[in-house]
Amino acid sequence: MSLTESTMVPLGSACPDFTLPGVDGRLWSLHDFHTPALLVAVMCNHCPYVQAIDERLNQLAKDHAGRCAVVGINANDAVTHPEDSFEAMRRRAQARGYVFPYLWDEEQAVVRALGAVCTPDFFLFDSHRRLAYRGRLDDSWKDPTRVTHPELREAIEGVLAARPPLETQHPSMGCSIKWRVRS
Repeated sequence: MSLTESTMVPLGSACPDFTLPGVDGRLWSLHDFHTPALLVAVMCNHCPYVQAIDERLNQLAKDHAGRCAVVGINANDAVTHPEDSFEAMRRRAQARGYVFPYLWDEEQAVVRALGAVCTPDFFLFDSHRRLAYRGRLDDSWKDPTRVTHPELREAIEGVLAARPPLETQHPSMGCSIKWRVRS
């Protein structure tokens, strides 16, 4: 496991268009989400950083249902990391009770277009699908009882209230995305 920090893509960047298969058996596209905010969480199954926050991410989706859509995208190479395969994603989503679509970016094109480099990596888009927040979930990735700054939650509430983006945004950190080796 190599610790990687997100690249902090410029605010105002457009959300890349996508159509990806979900573990629920349907294809999802950017245009399926009509909420005032959209949170794209680049994640996977095996990363301990994702495992430590996935319950909080699921709760965030529940708390903002109907106002901020949440979508998880996994792009890890399933050849080198079979625990991140599409079938393993299905099992994890069911076991964890995800209330958001969990999508498979097998070609890794969407995560590259986002500028994602680690799992988890969070991208919050406003109603115009412009980037309003990128960075960490909160200030305690490992222990939810030690959170003092729920930055992503504050960013979502700011977007929903049409406030300007948070001035201070800290990079997310986690496992590097497992890129496919292209021959």
